[in-house]
Amino acid sequence: MSINWIAYACLAVGLSSALVAGVFQSFSDFVMKALIMAEPAGGIEAMQMINRTVFRSVFLVMLLGLAPATLGFAAYAGFNLSGPVKLWIMSGAAIYVISVFFVTMFGNVPMNNRLDAMNYETIAAVNYWRTYGKVWTGWNHVRMFGSVATAICFLFASTVVR
Repeated sequence: MSINWIAYACLAVGLSSALVAGVFQSFSDFVMKALIMAEPAGGIEAMQMINRTVFRSVFLVMLLGLAPATLGFAAYAGFNLSGPVKLWIMSGAAIYVISVFFVTMFGNVPMNNRLDAMNYETIAAVNYWRTYGKVWTGWNHVRMFGSVATAICFLFASTVVR
């Protein structure tokens, strides 16, 4: 059996993770900064719209789809591969699931849901917004670096496949 498909799959996963990292990087670098600098009601409403729109995006398919893809690939590598390629694939999967998928599900999403349930013009929303911007962005940094590390692992794996 040819293992060229493994190199191509590693490239696909690595590039997909890099694209996810790019979206997270944009939010960490300037999107959240701009929303926080806006009047609170405007920033809150804009973030609510972003969070509602993401459900109909290719980004969400990639973000969520990479979790089972990396885990499945890691399981395959664990049983069928050896050496550095196995280590890179399994490391990339572990990094992605923990620092991207779990942080998204247990960090950013609950914060988004709480924000979405608020009327953006209320004092409670404005008070939550002050905390939300800092904490959400901190978790987003984790997701960004996790996505970058995952991309590196899978791109390295693509170069060591024999």
